[in-house]
Amino acid sequence: MPIAVFVAPILSENASRMIEAVGSLPDVRLGVITQDYAEKLSPPLAAMVAGHWRVDDVLDAGQLSWAAEELTRRLGQIDCLFGAYEQLQVPLAEVREKMGISGMRAAVARRFRDKAEMKDALRAAGLPCAKHSLVETADDAVAFARKIGFPVVVKPPAGAGAISTFRADDEASLREAVAKAAPQAGRAALIEEFVTGDEYSLETISIGGRAVWHSLTQYYPTPLEAVRNPWIQWCVLCPREVDDARYDDIRQVGSRALEVLGMETGLSHMEWFRRRDGTIAISEVAARPPGAQITTLNSRAHDIDFVRAWAEVMVFGTFERPTRKYAVGVAFLRGQGSGKIRRVHGLDQIGREMGSLVVDVKLPTPGQAPAASYEGDGYIILRHPETAVVMRALQRLISVVKVELG
Repeated sequence: MPIAVFVAPILSENASRMIEAVGSLPDVRLGVITQDYAEKLSPPLAAMVAGHWRVDDVLDAGQLSWAAEELTRRLGQIDCLFGAYEQLQVPLAEVREKMGISGMRAAVARRFRDKAEMKDALRAAGLPCAKHSLVETADDAVAFARKIGFPVVVKPPAGAGAISTFRADDEASLREAVAKAAPQAGRAALIEEFVTGDEYSLETISIGGRAVWHSLTQYYPTPLEAVRNPWIQWCVLCPREVDDARYDDIRQVGSRALEVLGMETGLSHMEWFRRRDGTIAISEVAARPPGAQITTLNSRAHDIDFVRAWAEVMVFGTFERPTRKYAVGVAFLRGQGSGKIRRVHGLDQIGREMGSLVVDVKLPTPGQAPAASYEGDGYIILRHPETAVVMRALQRLISVVKVELG
């Protein structure tokens, strides 16, 4: 009976869903490490958990190691130690190495986590990615931008989800962006070429270093544009035709990139661009499940529980390739104006026009403060066998549904 330990900062809705997925696997003893007390587990989840250990900071490898050692004493030798949170991947790998637990090693995790090191490795292998440099001063940033040309993007090397990411169109805005990034000796900021084109993601399941499944999405518009324009209701489309010849290049480049970075077994999330001239460029790769409801989109596209499928990959190293039945898309609902959420307009009209396409709904709550994230305060997921139908419906949805603030 394998012993699996799942780690999450808090027992959020997403973390609880993943704990449920692992706990539902046959003949698995489940341990959980988190900053929350065990009492926060719902009774059904608590019944699935054989051991819980609370720490003050799951990102501290020392505390994480202590918790894993305590669970080992109670449950037995840990067979897999994993989590979905981006910032956890390096400390998890460090603890695996220390305790002799199988899975991604620390050097590989750091290569995925540090976007500058990642791009160095990809470029050395001849793979297409944005030009980049690590800078510790605004003068360094300006010198690099003059070399490659404006606009450029400034971000932390270990960022995630476009957090603390800024576009600079000239020297003044670049100096302002670098000041916000606050680089210093030993903690540089990453400056990159601003790639123009359509932005996508590529999700891949790898087992034993071999890609065995893929999916992809297209972003409307790019996440950075959604961050810069808080009124935009961002959409993500998961087309049905992921094996189409138009994606041959990114499938080949994506598999090679994962090989170069050292991916063994797990689910990865690669963001990439299709430039105006048709060529591709890798933005960055994460060795964990995607955000932005992409896991849910793949569940709906295949009529399976994709979170449970990921759990099987991580615990057993197995994956049964599903049949793709639908195109799916999500529209994230964001407020217009300022203040707290007052009401959501247009839902009745959308129900009349496309109610048969709607498969998931999470609505903003009146009275709550709007979120700063480009994922907004709610979402609506649509599904249909034809990709074009879903695309048109998403465009119609965001033109009709409005979140009023005030």
